[in-house]
Amino acid sequence: VEVLDLMFKDDAVLAVTSSIESLRPEIIGISVRNIDDQNRAGPRFLLDQVRAVVSLCRSLTGVPIVIGGAGYSIFPESIVQYLKADMGIQGEGEAVFPLVLDCLANGGALSGIPGLVLKDKGLQAERMFTDDLDCLPLPDPGLSAYAADTGRDILLPVQTRRGCPMGCSYCSTAVIEGSSIRMRSPAAVVRNIAAHAQQGFRRLHFVDNTFNIPLSYAKELCTAIIHADLDIAWRCILYPGRIDEELVGLMKLAGCFEVSLGFESGCERILKSMNKKFGKEDIRRASELLRAQGIERWGFLLLGGPGETRESVEESLHFADSLDLDMLKLTAGIRIYPYTPLEKTAREQGLVSPDDDLLAPVFYMAEGLDGWIQETIREWVEARPHWVW
Repeated sequence: VEVLDLMFKDDAVLAVTSSIESLRPEIIGISVRNIDDQNRAGPRFLLDQVRAVVSLCRSLTGVPIVIGGAGYSIFPESIVQYLKADMGIQGEGEAVFPLVLDCLANGGALSGIPGLVLKDKGLQAERMFTDDLDCLPLPDPGLSAYAADTGRDILLPVQTRRGCPMGCSYCSTAVIEGSSIRMRSPAAVVRNIAAHAQQGFRRLHFVDNTFNIPLSYAKELCTAIIHADLDIAWRCILYPGRIDEELVGLMKLAGCFEVSLGFESGCERILKSMNKKFGKEDIRRASELLRAQGIERWGFLLLGGPGETRESVEESLHFADSLDLDMLKLTAGIRIYPYTPLEKTAREQGLVSPDDDLLAPVFYMAEGLDGWIQETIREWVEARPHWVW
């Protein structure tokens, strides 16, 4: 097995060509994390780069090409067709890919494999989610696509749980991972972090969408990291509504230096519209708890969704300003993903045509805001160097 991460290659064509010619693979898997950059002002559609890689692989070898990954799992059939790949795996490839390999090696039928999409034949069977994540392998430090001593500011991604039950109106996480939270045991997570730390990886990014949910699990994990004495530094993403002083204290002791606080709005009405399970006072309390521990706070505003008005935008901007965050990222216009409440709203309002699969980026912008909202954000950002958009 060889892992090739094109993010760290200056010449992707040379890297792919050299890898295929030296390894002579029997199958090629390509992971697709992002479809586009979610930037309404000038969206970059990223799949064309992937299609070029698929085409290059086709020119070098006739082995099957399999697509997977988080972004792929939102649009499984559309992406297989667009990339002209042989097949794709929607959902957890760790469980399904070995089944595919076994069938190909032994001449078995691919029909009936959960989550497998075949070119021109569609989904073979509904995907399944693995209840016990500990039965799935964790990343092997020996297969890491990059070294810890490259001099780059690398944050090693670590995922401890999958699934999200929060149901935010615009979010694709439940489409990708399911709506039930499934967790790895803290002991397994810490063992894997320790193995990477021994290789020099001491800066981590917990990529779980809601590090603090469940609260008890987050505390158990932080306690296990503290007891392991790993000498690591890490960042995570917090859901503002489920935080207490004990957790933030444990996070600091365990090495947390930075948090993404995705509150998205500073207007109670819009928070309800987004189906957030927290209010403005929850956000403020979370921010103050983190500030008290010296943990940097990155905030996020997602403006322009259903029900947004000039007044609610101004309210959100003033609220975010009052938090005195270390950094604030602002987004105007919300990317519409399939199978979300936002998609349903957009289709009901005639903003998305019935035959649009949403693979090419489409954004929701509330009526009457376009133009004004960009200029307003620009004025606020110019006076605040720690705000970006």
